Amino acid sequence: MEIKKFNIRVYGIVVYKQNILITDEFRLGMRMTKFPGGGLEFGEGTAECLEREFREEIGQNIEIKEHIYTTDYFQPTRLLAEPQQLISIYYRVELRDYQRVPVSKKAFDFREIKDGAQSFRWIPLADLRKESLTFPIDQKVIDFVKEKYYDKGK
Repeated sequence: MEIKKFNIRVYGIVVYKQNILITDEFRLGMRMTKFPGGGLEFGEGTAECLEREFREEIGQNIEIKEHIYTTDYFQPTRLLAEPQQLISIYYRVELRDYQRVPVSKKAFDFREIKDGAQSFRWIPLADLRKESLTFPIDQKVIDFVKEKYYDKGK
């Protein structure tokens, strides 16, 4: 099948006290663990998208600090009925109030498993592994994140 569309996703990397924020979600009939963020809507820029996603998901405004990575290879989507070329953009962001993030200590801590269910966790950077995340581009980004933000002395 020929791919004729792009799917652009924008994600925020939040590192706080040597921990990274991830989200566990149930969407499209599957459990997934990924970085917070989501799909770019027509007419919005990448920064607007990320700011909107954090307001919707965490209820906070963010400050975008720096670009970390943009997909630089062909990656087809895995979950959509009509395949698309996936482009993911990652920024390091800071939250206004880290203590107000609604986090859980366990994965997939949902009241019920239904489409759109979501929970957040802090994972120590020391424990972050490729297999911690569901999607291949997120797994690639782990190397950049650990190289840049993981302080082995802590």
